[in-house]
Amino acid sequence: MVRVKFFAMLRDITGEREMEIKNVKNVAELLHRLYEIFGDEFRKEIKERNMILVNGKNILDMDGYETEIKDEDIVSIFPPAGGG
Repeated sequence: MVRVKFFAMLRDITGEREMEIKNVKNVAELLHRLYEIFGDEFRKEIKERNMILVNGKNILDMDGYETEIKDEDIVSIFPPAGGG
């Protein structure tokens, strides 16, 4: 199982700090599964701008949404950062 950690407002949307997901091969499949579970509000937050880490490494520095994930990996999802 892949462990998924949610941060900031994503915790409010999901009602979870983290969860485990089975049978996903890459980040795109994981996000699709999370969209099914948490719906449009979650999808909208993720589609804006986000940062996704797999085992502490940004997917933008790997294969993007095609980054492979396997059992025991930890995926951290951060919503868009505010600033000012």
